Amino acid sequence: MSVPDSTSHLPLHDQDNEPRVPLVDWIDRFVLAIGRVLCWMNALLIVAIIVQVVLRYGFGTGDPKLEELQWHLYAAAVMFGLSYAQVTDSHIRVDVVAMRLSPNALRIWEIFGILVFVLPFIYVVFYHSLDFLAESWRLNERSDAPTGLPWRWAIKAVIPLSFALLALAVFARLVRDFVALVRKG
Repeated sequence: MSVPDSTSHLPLHDQDNEPRVPLVDWIDRFVLAIGRVLCWMNALLIVAIIVQVVLRYGFGTGDPKLEELQWHLYAAAVMFGLSYAQVTDSHIRVDVVAMRLSPNALRIWEIFGILVFVLPFIYVVFYHSLDFLAESWRLNERSDAPTGLPWRWAIKAVIPLSFALLALAVFARLVRDFVALVRKG
């Protein structure tokens, strides 16, 4: 048996051979559905960029709202994309460690990482983003630009919402890994 090349991307989890857990399967489908809908933000982002470039270089004018909309769309796509990447196992992983472990050890390593690093990180970001959002809502914060976008709280709401969705995706992965270990043991 040959050791896989460290430059190739091998997903940790083979989706076809994962244990079926109805609640976890539903969470995965939910996260994927949201990801598929929100991926259209990238199409809107491309349109906004093209329109802004045409306005700026074709007509010598730009629109501050359009410029701010670009970073709002980009931020939302990236933030919600985290949970999609978690469910599809397409996130970056340290393969140097993973390729040397047995499947059971790999699941234990994954559970350890989720419990010790990922979930505490998600909790800290989610918890502190609530105050950040509440203050923005209280002030009815808007853009600093006079003709910029209103409702700055709307983009700030992406932080707790996307991290809540990421928490669901990570929880699903944790349960699936635990069930796989128990069923093999």
